[in-house]
Amino acid sequence: MRKVKLQLQITADGFVGGPDGEMDWAGATPWTGDLNAHVEKLWERVDCIVLGRVLAEGFIPAWESRPEGETEEGIDKMIDTPKVVVSRSLTESPWKNAVVAGGDLTETINELKAAPGGDVMVAGGATLGRELISRGLIDELHLFVNPIAIGAGLSLFPAGAGHQRLRLVAARPFDCGVVGLHYEPLR
Repeated sequence: MRKVKLQLQITADGFVGGPDGEMDWAGATPWTGDLNAHVEKLWERVDCIVLGRVLAEGFIPAWESRPEGETEEGIDKMIDTPKVVVSRSLTESPWKNAVVAGGDLTETINELKAAPGGDVMVAGGATLGRELISRGLIDELHLFVNPIAIGAGLSLFPAGAGHQRLRLVAARPFDCGVVGLHYEPLR
């Protein structure tokens, strides 16, 4: 069975976006080679990307523009990997290599997990991540804690859901000051 992994950048004070979803803080700490190599290794087994619609609207076109500073191999991986966009408003995908899933989220993720292949990466989005965590659909969390505090914003963990017990698998500081935390939910 495939694993569903969630990768997100997070602030030191625990937010994955500003109050209105702003991500301007994420660019304040340029990634170093050791962090890039770690993320590349994390994505090696990934052969499906799951995105919320809002994130997809920026993520997919950004990679298709072949951004400077990224390796050709990394760009090709992001463009060529099939994507599932979770949306209540879209009925069909406006992007190449992406399908829209608008039905039951639990059913969609369980079908992806049961399908043959490598890992499934949820590449961010506070709302989608929060919903997947609340339904117990995430197998691994890869949180990249940025050395910045923003004071208020979007939380990854569902409010009022009680304790979310996690087991620390690994913690790794990177040269740029970002700390990678790898957790598994305790169920």
